[in-house]
Amino acid sequence: MRGISRRRLHEDEEESSFVSMTDLTVSFLFIVMILLAYSASKMATSQTVPKTLYDTVVRERDVIAEENARLDAELKELRLLAEGRRIRIDQLENKIAELEARLAEKNPLETYMAQVSDLRRKVLEGLQAQLKLDFPELQVVVSEQMDALRFKGDGLFDSGRSKLAAGRSDIVRRLATRLNEILPCYTLGRSARWNSTCNSVGAIIEAVQIEGHTDVTGSENANVTLSTERANETFFVMKEREPGLTLHQNMRGQPVMSVAGYGAMRPIVDNATPEGRATNRRIDLRIIMYTPQSSDEIESIRRRLRESVGEVPR
Repeated sequence: MRGISRRRLHEDEEESSFVSMTDLTVSFLFIVMILLAYSASKMATSQTVPKTLYDTVVRERDVIAEENARLDAELKELRLLAEGRRIRIDQLENKIAELEARLAEKNPLETYMAQVSDLRRKVLEGLQAQLKLDFPELQVVVSEQMDALRFKGDGLFDSGRSKLAAGRSDIVRRLATRLNEILPCYTLGRSARWNSTCNSVGAIIEAVQIEGHTDVTGSENANVTLSTERANETFFVMKEREPGLTLHQNMRGQPVMSVAGYGAMRPIVDNATPEGRATNRRIDLRIIMYTPQSSDEIESIRRRLRESVGEVPR
């Protein structure tokens, strides 16, 4: 009996130990589950946003998507419009080129005269630039009609005087030298030096006219006399410096150099003010180009230029 009691007591102790271990394991697992649940809740919180913020972002995304779609549509429309206009521009440019070609073909005389006028403008602007380079303070301009080099009268002559003012003779002499360098390409005669580089148009100068002008102060006769004397004085100083100026000839074999005095008859501004009268007191160096009477004469002019330098006419 005593042996049986001891065995039963031992079994009860073993069973009690097993129950304690089971409780510990269950408790440990429970704690682990709590920790996992806590961690999961933390992760979920970090990976989610408030619904109001989410809805705001979605709305903004939709607005941007709509705006992008609208801009894409506008871009396509603008590209189509630009392409249409480019095609239209090409058509108009082709039409302009066609009309210009037809105009040149139908009226070569007008085309030639336009080219001659442009050539004269370039010659005058070249003279002006050279003189301004030599004499920076000189008051010299190209006329509005692009046909004359204009020297303010007070810049060359003292008031009421027909002799060049002190120190102004150098300006006129330099003008003579520059002019004598240019004229051979646009004139005939022994001094002719035409080439297609300086005169591709085939233009001939009819006259280089030194014109004297005054204001309205004084009598008409006195003004005409004074303006003529000033033009003559300018010409004489130029010829003294460059005697060959009178060798340059026009189509009729006449010297292109000439002089004229107009008094107050050709003002360029109103004489009512001192400034206006000062502007009208001037010397003009006017270049007059030869004007052909017909289109057929254009080739005759060009042939004369080629003959003047010994080229065989085509």
